[in-house]
Amino acid sequence: MLTPTPFHPRTAPLCRSHAWRRWAGCVVASAYELSHEREYHAVRGAAALFDVSPLYKYRVHGRDAARFLDHVVTHDAGRLAAGRVLYTPWCDARGKVIDDGTVARLDEATFRLTSAEPNLRWLQDNAAGFEVAIEDVSAATAALALQGPNARAILQRLGDRDFEGLRYFGLTAARLGGVPVTISRTGYTGDLGYELWLAADDALPLWDALIEAGTPYGITPAGILALDVARIEAGLMLLDVDYVSAGRALIENQTSSPYELDLGWAVKLDKPAFVGRRALAAEAVRGPQWRFAGIQVEWDSFERLFAAAGLAPRVPLAAWRTSVPLYAGGEQVGYATSGVWSPLLKQYIALAHLQSRWAAVGTALEMEVTVEHRRQRAAARVVKKPFFDPERKRA
Repeated sequence: MLTPTPFHPRTAPLCRSHAWRRWAGCVVASAYELSHEREYHAVRGAAALFDVSPLYKYRVHGRDAARFLDHVVTHDAGRLAAGRVLYTPWCDARGKVIDDGTVARLDEATFRLTSAEPNLRWLQDNAAGFEVAIEDVSAATAALALQGPNARAILQRLGDRDFEGLRYFGLTAARLGGVPVTISRTGYTGDLGYELWLAADDALPLWDALIEAGTPYGITPAGILALDVARIEAGLMLLDVDYVSAGRALIENQTSSPYELDLGWAVKLDKPAFVGRRALAAEAVRGPQWRFAGIQVEWDSFERLFAAAGLAPRVPLAAWRTSVPLYAGGEQVGYATSGVWSPLLKQYIALAHLQSRWAAVGTALEMEVTVEHRRQRAAARVVKKPFFDPERKRA
């Protein structure tokens, strides 16, 4: 049975589309209106409010908490200061990614780890020899993402402190409308944004306070369809869409290393030991076979394919999540995993896995496109990720 999130009593009456979807055993809105377009534009032009409570959340506490997390993730969690957050993947012994998420250091001995899929058993299996307690606090912790250029102004109006000084990937405790929350300057949209973590029992008062304070700033409840467009523009990958967890892959070819997912910057080989280090050290020397890259479809080529069939171009306004072949010189050299028409950039963009020799920025490719039931190929090229990277995100 699907579980409603703590915000469901507020989100359900707003969901005029009745478009719901599953996320980690919960039900969340795909879009509140019949189209997600207004919700997307709130992300980029005002402020969007996402219910992200279905994320798995683990409280890691104890004398060895920092040392334990350093052992299981590839990033340098041991040096993370209190009040800071880092993004990291974690791997199996073969150096293949199991999941990715954030690690927040709440105080000297307490961390919160978020993930897309259940990881409690894997964490416990790797905790032998560490003085650490790992608790699944997913149901007890509600979460909202307030994203967009007006996000800070809304917090300023509602909060009990000045948020101007909260740095990118910073973390602070505050009260919003009298509700105690932990606020991290993080998000999944590639824009100025914050994530709000709080007790599930306080969910509805916080929602009401945010809507009241945010209405003059254009705050808009937004669903997964709008989030999907924003995260592709930001070049952010999604588990089970852009990569397969090593824990669930059926064959070796379905797995990916951090280097193959363009996450080499989050692998700290100077750490003495962590799960998968030996395999990753060897891969760092020989280089990855695959690269995760950004693709831009050439508009003139795309338009010609439809014109030849007597049709106007049909761009994907909602993100697609399928495997689409990519070619170079008549040979398949990779595959796109998610893509969309970017309303802001006015470009058809996609995220893709490419054989390393074809992954350099500027490389000419072709992407398979179906036009009137016929498979065609549109010209495309490799471009730098993220596609959209506003200064306000970090400023």
